[in-house]
Amino acid sequence: MNSKEKTEHSLFSNMMFFITLMFKSSPLLVIGELVWGILMNLPSRLISVIGIKYIIDVMTSGERLYRIFTAVGVIAGVIVASRLISWLFREFIWNVEKEKCYLAFNKGLYKKARSLDLEAYDNPEFYNSFILTIESSSDNIQNLLGLVRNYFGNLVALLTVASVLLTIDPWCLVIIIVPIALFLPLSKTIGRLQTERQVENAKYHRRSDYFQRIFYLQDYAKEVRMNNIHPLLIDRYNDAADDVIDNQDKYWSKISRLYCLQEIGVQIIGFMLVLPMYLGYLALVKKSITAGDFVATFNGATSIAMSVNFLTVWAVARFEERAKIIEKFRGFLKADSKIIDGKDSANDSQPKTIELKNVSFTYPGNDTPTLNNINLTIHPGEKIALVGYNGAGKTTLTNLLLRLYDVTQGNILIDGEDIRDVTLDSHRNRFSAVFQDFQIFSASLGENVALDVDYDKDRVLSALNHSGFSKKLKNSVDTELLREFDDNGAMLSGGESQKVAVARTFYKNCPYVILDEPSANLDPIAEYNLNKAMIEASENKTVIFISHRLSTTVNADRIYVMENGSIVEQGSHSELMEQNGTYAYMFNLQAEKYKQ
Repeated sequence: MNSKEKTEHSLFSNMMFFITLMFKSSPLLVIGELVWGILMNLPSRLISVIGIKYIIDVMTSGERLYRIFTAVGVIAGVIVASRLISWLFREFIWNVEKEKCYLAFNKGLYKKARSLDLEAYDNPEFYNSFILTIESSSDNIQNLLGLVRNYFGNLVALLTVASVLLTIDPWCLVIIIVPIALFLPLSKTIGRLQTERQVENAKYHRRSDYFQRIFYLQDYAKEVRMNNIHPLLIDRYNDAADDVIDNQDKYWSKISRLYCLQEIGVQIIGFMLVLPMYLGYLALVKKSITAGDFVATFNGATSIAMSVNFLTVWAVARFEERAKIIEKFRGFLKADSKIIDGKDSANDSQPKTIELKNVSFTYPGNDTPTLNNINLTIHPGEKIALVGYNGAGKTTLTNLLLRLYDVTQGNILIDGEDIRDVTLDSHRNRFSAVFQDFQIFSASLGENVALDVDYDKDRVLSALNHSGFSKKLKNSVDTELLREFDDNGAMLSGGESQKVAVARTFYKNCPYVILDEPSANLDPIAEYNLNKAMIEASENKTVIFISHRLSTTVNADRIYVMENGSIVEQGSHSELMEQNGTYAYMFNLQAEKYKQ
């Protein structure tokens, strides 16, 4: 057994794991589903056996025919009561408890997702499982509840009807079970083919869904309307649709032939030949069963066949499908973080010396190091610039400073203490960072700046002012941004969004600031004003910024030029210009473009 197989759980284990989680979230939901399953299956099955038997026996006896009306009334009452209870549960309990279950599951998933290392996002296999887990949690709950409901209901109905047939004649039950068991392999083959068809259909449907996204997402609207791409897309869509139809045709012929063979074997040989002959013998020769028994046995045979087929084929195939997703769910929840929390708490309110000693780093799955033996010291209050071509390792270095990754070799020290010795939260709380791929959240402007529910409005306004944000909004800092939760939410341009992101660094009271391309979406005047404001606002802070616009680096205390994961030059702007190396070449190239 390989390592992958050792980590996988059995179908039963996965199902019980998920049901246990649901029970912890909402016991009423799980118990209610089991009762609902019984009410959906048992009353109708018993009526078709016991109820019909009673009515036929009363009619053939010719005595007390008024009992038929009583029986019909009882049957109607049972059906109405079971349907009413099911309806009341679904309308007044099921929907609410299901949402509680969704809430509990998703909160757990989001909490786990927040604790994962960035390394998890670099692993394609794990990331795909991560996405599948997040997206399918609600679908998993609803589908699994339906499966459990129907499985339990069919199991109870099977045992109950089988018990009734045993009281009529045990051999009747044997005659019913034997042909079902003989043709069960065919049922399993049908179930396997149906699952394969569903898997392949899902693959082909994903292709056709791509075209659906193209025609309804705004991202594609301009390109579709401005170019003659429409015929090409329609041709591709036709090909994808033809693949779905061909796949259906391929499986339909196989499944239909096997299904006919199965039905002929079970229905004709078992239920139309052997069972009637035996029942006729009991009724006409031995006279040991009544006409009601005769009909009840046939109805019971049909009921048992339906339940056995469901329990052993259809439900198992669906459970196996769900179990594979649950296996990914369990793997996601058990994923370990490689970045381990330290024990001490970092309480630095003032900047201290930062040292990188022989730091090297290789991304998981890569053979080539991204950083090679980096050594640098950043003194308190210094303004440091990291420059270089794309892929030089600048952003990676700041990610290591924030412990979004841990170094492969070497140490990062703050005031002589390894950053791995302090807790993650306390370490990251002493940094404020604006990333290249910053995000604006669907929340108020104030919450977006403070990144907190509670915020100081005056501090938010001051931070926005320093970042150059000047857009007038109806409700000032209480204005909702984006439109996920507010149809009238404010939409910001790229430059305005970046100013909001930069304002976070002005709002947060911390000793270290990291700015990764803080002026990428700004015009030259806004960039100049931002740089001036950053210098003024961070007078007593250590600032590390990355920029491809070298006009930003002119006022830095020291500039580090990186190439292929190594520091190749360092010094002030004037010193590096005198060296006439890589930095001077890059700066002069950009300056020449501005002059032109």
